[in-house]
Amino acid sequence: MSVATETVPTALSQGTWNLDASHSEIGFSVRHAGISKVRGKFLEATAVATVGSDLSGTSVTATIQASSFNSGDANRDGHVKGADFFDVETFPELTFVSTSISGSGETYELTGDLTIRGITKPVTFETEFNGVAVDPFGATRAGFSGQTIISRKDFGLTWNAALEAGGVLVGDKVTISLEVAFVKA
Repeated sequence: MSVATETVPTALSQGTWNLDASHSEIGFSVRHAGISKVRGKFLEATAVATVGSDLSGTSVTATIQASSFNSGDANRDGHVKGADFFDVETFPELTFVSTSISGSGETYELTGDLTIRGITKPVTFETEFNGVAVDPFGATRAGFSGQTIISRKDFGLTWNAALEAGGVLVGDKVTISLEVAFVKA
């Protein structure tokens, strides 16, 4: 790793940063019926970023409550929370634990282990550091945007229905999008 990839953003001070869930969104999109995309988000999540003196000493952990899934359609949400998809009774949480961070300036790759339905797979979020600001109440905030694409089948989310015209109802590729704010502890 070169010197440039080992340096945390200069505006991001060392220490613990906690997710500000009320100013963050963990969203997704997936192809529906082969012709459109369904979007939604998780409404309950916690995360901690521990910033070290360089990227090798920096980590992120996150926990999402599967039951907080919301796509704006109560029937779909109930189905997705059920045994065909997330099975929130058996698997109440989705988790992410970083294993490495690389990059410099505003662009980073956040790699880690994502667990859905008890299945853990490595994923990499292409992440943008959006800066640091002190809000009117004196809290120091940092913002990030990120995105990754996963195969839902890799995580045991295999339910589908065949379409009369061919193809399937739910696409395999799921785009996970992050717009998150962290507050310095």
